[in-house]
Amino acid sequence: MAAIPAPRRLFVFGLGYSALVLARRLRARGWMVAGTCRDEARAAELRAQGIAPHIFDRDRPLADFPQAFAGATHVLSSVPPDDAGDAVLDRHAADLAALKGVRWVGYLSTTGVYGDRNGDWVDENAGLHPTGRRGAARVAAERGWLGLVRMGLPVHVFRLAGIYGPGRSALETVREGKARRIVKPGQVFSRIHVEDLAAVLEASMTRPNPGGVYNVCDDDPAPPQEVIAYACALLGHEPPPEIPYAKAVAAMSDMAQSFYGDNKRVSNLRIKMELGVRLAYPDYRAGLKALLPPSPGERA
Repeated sequence: MAAIPAPRRLFVFGLGYSALVLARRLRARGWMVAGTCRDEARAAELRAQGIAPHIFDRDRPLADFPQAFAGATHVLSSVPPDDAGDAVLDRHAADLAALKGVRWVGYLSTTGVYGDRNGDWVDENAGLHPTGRRGAARVAAERGWLGLVRMGLPVHVFRLAGIYGPGRSALETVREGKARRIVKPGQVFSRIHVEDLAAVLEASMTRPNPGGVYNVCDDDPAPPQEVIAYACALLGHEPPPEIPYAKAVAAMSDMAQSFYGDNKRVSNLRIKMELGVRLAYPDYRAGLKALLPPSPGERA
């Protein structure tokens, strides 16, 4: 008689946009999922989706860590560092290091750790030279998480490009009348569809490599103004006029300026060669086109 497979349980620090896509995919495969949020209203939404919620932030560490993590086989943190550092590690590093039976741990970082490379390619072996405070905080957080490998925790780091997907893409920007085509010569950004991100995490779960670091991006680093123009074409909108970066920068937020301050092409070869990932949306054109609602003929 075949053995009954042991239940798999994912615990997520920070059930936001990306982590929730992964949680839903795993729930559909029979996984149990628990995770953290910041308030009771969000907790009620998670319960309605069959996810066990726990309140957590820097000022409210998990009240009963052993109970929250009972039976956890996989752990993911999508919580970004704050001004004081990584709240998850600051509050629960010792608890995490003491866990037994955990097969995989993932930390979601950012390609911002590479800093500005003047449009050149970077892979996971490139040095980390962040250009701003946020990037430096990510480097410190990565080191903290990878430090737990020495204590027996199977940690993996995922450096994410710009995430887009349903409800969060250039299509929404155009529909809402917020699209601008800012042109900085030579500037490109890497991107990843949220479903492809979830697929990468699932692939890593099936092929754990503690201490592994992975860039998560598509095949086509592209100028941001081209993405806006393509979204306009898909929606039948006239594209907004091009605006030189030098003219637009004064009205940009500090975060937007930091994005334009880094210019690099990020290689995704490792997720393909090591994890066997085949991207469903290898470029922004495939990703945006798939986000359009089906035409009446396609619905029939």
